[in-house]
Amino acid sequence: MLSGALATGAPAQAAAPRPCRTGRKLVPTCGILWGVAPGALTDERGPSALADFERKTGRHQAVFHAYHHGIRQVFPTEQEIAIARQPGRKRILLLNWKPESVSWARIARGDRRTDAFLDRMADHLRRDYREPFFFAIHHEAEDQVRERRGSGYTAKDYAAMFRHVVKRLRARGANNMVTVLVHMAYVPHTTKSWFVDMYPGDDVVDWVGFDTYSYSDPGYGHGDFAELLNRRSAMKPRWPGFYNWVRAHHPRKPVMVAEWGVWFSKRNPGHMAEFYREVGQQIGRFPAIKAMVHFETPSNKKGQDSSVDSTPAALREYRRLGKLPVFQVAVG
Repeated sequence: MLSGALATGAPAQAAAPRPCRTGRKLVPTCGILWGVAPGALTDERGPSALADFERKTGRHQAVFHAYHHGIRQVFPTEQEIAIARQPGRKRILLLNWKPESVSWARIARGDRRTDAFLDRMADHLRRDYREPFFFAIHHEAEDQVRERRGSGYTAKDYAAMFRHVVKRLRARGANNMVTVLVHMAYVPHTTKSWFVDMYPGDDVVDWVGFDTYSYSDPGYGHGDFAELLNRRSAMKPRWPGFYNWVRAHHPRKPVMVAEWGVWFSKRNPGHMAEFYREVGQQIGRFPAIKAMVHFETPSNKKGQDSSVDSTPAALREYRRLGKLPVFQVAVG
């Protein structure tokens, strides 16, 4: 005999869907992590910029993206740790580091000063920050590749440098870092014969990321969300687009859009809002994407503005986008 609700003829209640959460290697159990590099390229790129961005966009950011250079200051900083541990608003740090001390080849061979910095970093992580975090090593490195023997900056030098950094940190107990290989996704670079030589190996790369932007004016980079992810070139018709390339070459790696945004144009002010609508409509076509991190700046080196509130309509659509169920992933 049946008991409980079924015995009385009451309808059975479907189990509530489990909420999306971060899992192993910070890959969400479902959904896509939503984040930002707030106030990028400005002096207000810390807590105040993050608070302003969350206020105007109407939601908590699961990922906070920060940039570091050189071998003087270990990270995460006290400020970044406070951002990650804010009571009731935990966040994942995406910490982006460019060594810039010596060449990639010298780092790969075990540069003394760089190794000493990496050892201090590992000690700092073991002592002061044990939470898992994203760690990107020299993002957009394609722009600095010099395919000349002895340059110290060949694609293979980059791969060797990346491996050395990861292995050195892990050997000292920094086991909470989740490594991200972040490409520029610029077709003139990605179609070079040396591009595949940049890959450091599955054992040291946890995620594959790329940086890509939409341009509001017709011409290069103008299009919808699908164009952003799989930008093509008439000069290189065999190039499948970056997202497609990653899926073909690294099918088991989660994909991160580590920097993205729309460059605003007064000549075509409606493009930004339209683009945000298209992200929501098309994101389901790209299941390998597990994180999207907006790059928010009022002015890049070319004077371009990616502020999501460039127009009232753009801000309205970005707020709607951030509220979609697919972008609701709890940290922890």
